[in-house]
Amino acid sequence: MPTIVCFGPGPKFKGGISNYNTSLAKTLDKDPENEVHIVSWTNQYPSIIPREFVDKSSRSGFMEGTRIKVKYITNYNNPFSWKQTARYIKSLNPDKVIFQWAIAIQGLPMGSMAKWLKKHASAEIIFDLHFVVQKEGSTIDERLTKMGIRHANTYIAHAYKTVDELKDLYPNRAFNVNESGKRSENKATTVIKLFHPVYDLYEPDPDFDAEAFKKKLGLKKHVFLFFGFIRKYKGLHNTIRAFKKVSQQRDDVSLLICGEEFWATLDTSKITTKIKRALFAVAQKLLLKNKESEQDYRPLQLIEELGLEEDTVVINEFIPNEDVHKYFQLSDCSVLYYLTATPSGVESLTYNFELPILATNVGHFPETIKDGFNGYLAQDRDIDSMAEQMIRFIENPIPKENVRKSAENMSWDNYVSALLNDLNK
Repeated sequence: MPTIVCFGPGPKFKGGISNYNTSLAKTLDKDPENEVHIVSWTNQYPSIIPREFVDKSSRSGFMEGTRIKVKYITNYNNPFSWKQTARYIKSLNPDKVIFQWAIAIQGLPMGSMAKWLKKHASAEIIFDLHFVVQKEGSTIDERLTKMGIRHANTYIAHAYKTVDELKDLYPNRAFNVNESGKRSENKATTVIKLFHPVYDLYEPDPDFDAEAFKKKLGLKKHVFLFFGFIRKYKGLHNTIRAFKKVSQQRDDVSLLICGEEFWATLDTSKITTKIKRALFAVAQKLLLKNKESEQDYRPLQLIEELGLEEDTVVINEFIPNEDVHKYFQLSDCSVLYYLTATPSGVESLTYNFELPILATNVGHFPETIKDGFNGYLAQDRDIDSMAEQMIRFIENPIPKENVRKSAENMSWDNYVSALLNDLNK
């Protein structure tokens, strides 16, 4: 019976990496021969970061009906817990330990745990790379990334762009890249290129009255959806500006924005929040290449500035698990006009509801979005091009079967098959 540890944020945390780690564990748990553990952070980041990361809104969880054991143990701010975590993982006698790598700042704890496990345990150490080059561009990101992921036996990447970045990070290291999961038989490090799997945590509700909910929200015939945390790299400011151009041409369109502002989740009247925000702003100015603090990113203000109040509906809060399906089921497409893009959880979630995607021609999007087939691609930072694709989508809708077909090879079963390739012989 293989024992597999999925290290990353557990199901109590907000966000795509928690969803991803949970989905992976649940898929592995479907096989009764597998023993699956989620080993999670208790605190993922330095204490000065002014944000609430725990999901306190959802009434439903994801662990019901599973045999998965969840252990919350790793505190970023307590280095003693890092060794404690590594020892705990070793005590499980795992065959594989899969680290979810999604932010460079976790390089110190994750690197130290992986290094200790590689030396003291017999498990295959796998790093699932959601990025290599950090979107935010800190001056120490490359160093922390090198430190964090260097001890992997095997890597998983979701885009060939990420594979290329990995090769650039370790120019003197030999890599064997494949999509089957076959492990290298020489000294080369295996890199398994797999599409970001389609989330199956959120399912459409066949009994949900989408039209009634649409009417309740005051939405018009054609609904463009922006879903997820509001971060600058996701380009919501450009989406709103592009939508303004569309609304000037048509009176039957709505923009639905669902998600909380990433840096506005704490009570700013509290002295502790003020201290955290001040310290974090100083840290960002010291470390970020562009010296610009994202704490001041407020794209929703554009709605009033552009006079879009009657054409835009904003649900400015974290969407509970049980409500996610509602907003996808009443929408016509998902808009991902990102400034930079690594494989996106929102993209994966969108495919699960068989919605087409409008995206910018950046990052990995051209690998997964075929213009005119399962979505439309706009030129990077070109508001006119973004608006044109929105109009194009209305005039030439994408069939759901196209979306379904394009997502066929993005299943968790394909992922797990490649992951366990060496155990299935």
